[in-house]
Amino acid sequence: MNNYETVFILTPVLSDVQMKEAVEKFKTLLVNEGAKIANEENWGLRKLAYPIQKKSTGFYAMLEFEADPAVIAKLEVNFRRDERVIRFLTFRQDKFAHEYALKRRNLRSSKKEEVKEN
Repeated sequence: MNNYETVFILTPVLSDVQMKEAVEKFKTLLVNEGAKIANEENWGLRKLAYPIQKKSTGFYAMLEFEADPAVIAKLEVNFRRDERVIRFLTFRQDKFAHEYALKRRNLRSSKKEEVKEN
């Protein structure tokens, strides 16, 4: 099994509920295919670098997971079929990217604990 990270942009015309529903759809797909979700981040509504389908903003979401390579093909087919997804990128993390992602997650969780204590 390899470590992967996928970032996808959803159309900005969705409500928060619809956006979360779309993210859940892809998470469920991964879990049903035997992947283990390591991290999920919703980056929210952000400005795009250039217009895509006459839209200048989009909802960004990132998933880190461990899966077999065959799962990626199924995931990307579903990204292409879903009209809510305007862009996506999936890549396999090498050992350095995986270590960096772990450090970033640990740093983020320690910052959340500090905020809760205060």
